[in-house]
Amino acid sequence: MPPTTDPPPTPTLRTRLTDTTLIAIALALALISLQIQTNETPQLPTPLLTADRATGLLGCIALWWRRKYPVQIGLALAATSVYSETVTGAAIVALFTVTLHSSIRATTTVCAISITALTTYQLIWPDQTTPPLTVFVIIALGHAATVAWGLTIRNRRALVTSLRERAAAAEREAHLRAERSEREARQTIAREMHDVLGHRLSLLSVHAGALAYARTAPPDDVGRAAEVVRENAHRALQDLRDVIGVLRAPVGELPMPGATDVLELIEEARTAGTEVTLQDDAGLTTGERTIPDVQGRTLYRMLQESLTNARKHAPGAPVAVQITGRPDDVVVAEVVNAPAPTKPKHPQGSGAGLQGLQERTRLVNGTLDHGPTDQGGWRVRLRLPWPS
Repeated sequence: MPPTTDPPPTPTLRTRLTDTTLIAIALALALISLQIQTNETPQLPTPLLTADRATGLLGCIALWWRRKYPVQIGLALAATSVYSETVTGAAIVALFTVTLHSSIRATTTVCAISITALTTYQLIWPDQTTPPLTVFVIIALGHAATVAWGLTIRNRRALVTSLRERAAAAEREAHLRAERSEREARQTIAREMHDVLGHRLSLLSVHAGALAYARTAPPDDVGRAAEVVRENAHRALQDLRDVIGVLRAPVGELPMPGATDVLELIEEARTAGTEVTLQDDAGLTTGERTIPDVQGRTLYRMLQESLTNARKHAPGAPVAVQITGRPDDVVVAEVVNAPAPTKPKHPQGSGAGLQGLQERTRLVNGTLDHGPTDQGGWRVRLRLPWPS
């Protein structure tokens, strides 16, 4: 794969100040070389000496475009070092720029040409005051230091850029995680709202229907049914207020029921006219044994959804609830309702409740089975791990 070249950065006040400073340094080195040439006996012919000084001036001016054309300017100034001593400072600045912004291959090429040109200059017009070996060592060390300095700055910039990109990526990931958590929380609230309000409204529907069709019922029965309607309407409103409060709050949860609330749930179903029998061999509803909150809440919601569906799809049919299991093993809850004595008015449902139960069960590594029984009724069976 060919080496890539960094795109020139957009000029800013800082970069312009840097360019001006480097040009001033290169110009100062050129003036020092000019002063040395003036004080010593000139070794170059007059035309070449003039070209030397003109090249040094033009080289300093060319550095203004060093960011846009780093390799071209670096090659040109390195090559002119073969006859121009005053352009040496500008050539070193150009080599630094190539190292900073261009590929390693371009840096090596410019550095090699510059060393070769300066070595050739010293071989043709040697310095009378300094041994040749010392001059060659200074040339090599000067170029090596320039390249090392440029690579250090380049790697540091790459590191800073990488850290900024990682920080930006981490911030985006954190934002996505927050959004996902919020979405999951709201989905949980939606499931809770479906379970709670669906249960309450099914009770309201049963008793409101009884009031509508049993007009000749005794006043005491009508009063009890009306009281149940009023109580469940009040609870439904309270549950709805809780849901709205959670939605308005930045962080919060609905009050979650557990296994010990199953007795109240079954009592409400019996009050609504559903014959419910409970067999709790695990001792969860009485508090003899405890189960983690997540499993207890899942168990409660399964029973709540099953009793609600039994009232909707098999009104008047008896329901049997059985809970078995032991710690460090599993807990199994099964709800079976007999066939409906009368055909319900609205037997079809959306299935959202059972889908929500499937999702709840999957999250706690449990299983949920449901389907018709051989007698024509319906069975829902929940199996959950029971850690101690």
